[in-house]
Amino acid sequence: MEFFELLRKRRSIRRFKDEKIPRKIVELILKAAFLSPSSHNRRPWYFIVIDDREKLDLLSKAKPGANPLASAPLAIAIVGDPEKSDVWLEDCSIVAEHIHLATFPVGLGSVWIQIMNRKSFDGRDAEEYVREVLNVPKNLRVPFIIAIGFPAEEKKPHGKEVEEWWKVFHNEFGVAYGRGEESRESPRPKG
Repeated sequence: MEFFELLRKRRSIRRFKDEKIPRKIVELILKAAFLSPSSHNRRPWYFIVIDDREKLDLLSKAKPGANPLASAPLAIAIVGDPEKSDVWLEDCSIVAEHIHLATFPVGLGSVWIQIMNRKSFDGRDAEEYVREVLNVPKNLRVPFIIAIGFPAEEKKPHGKEVEEWWKVFHNEFGVAYGRGEESRESPRPKG
C-alpha cells in the first residue's frame, strides 16, 4: 500500500468484531513499533499486549471514552520511562503512531485511548487506575492505550476536508504559504 493512501484511508475505529487476532499479526505490529525513532535512540518505552477479556473490560472503565476497549480483542498499552529521556512522552507518541499505521495494512482498525491527564468515572486518576489493572511500577507512566481489532464499522477515507491550508504559513506566522498562487495575508488566530 502506498504511504499517502495509507494516511488517507486509516481512520480511528471504535467498534470491533469479536475475532481473535493471530499472534503473527500482533508481532508484525510490534515490529513496526520497534522501528520507531526516539531521541538519542533511548527508546523509553515498554509495551503491554492485552488480550485478556477481563482486563480489557476493566480498562474500558478507566475513563469516559475508553469504551472501545470493551469490544477490542487486543490492546497495546504504551508505558514510558521518564528517567530514560526528557522527551519520553514525544517518543511514546511516535511509537503509538507507528502502531496505528501498522494495523491498517493488515486489515485491522485501531483507536488511541488517552489515559494520562484524564479522570476515571469515579474521579480517580485514570493513569493510576490503569497502572493498578496492569501492575505497572509507579516510576513508569501510562500515557495511552491503543485498542486494536477487526473493524465492526466502516468509515470513508479522509478527503480534502482535512487539508487546512489556511494554517500553513510562509517564512513567518500570518503570511499564507500560497500553494503556487500569490501569497496573501492570513488571519492570525487571536490570543
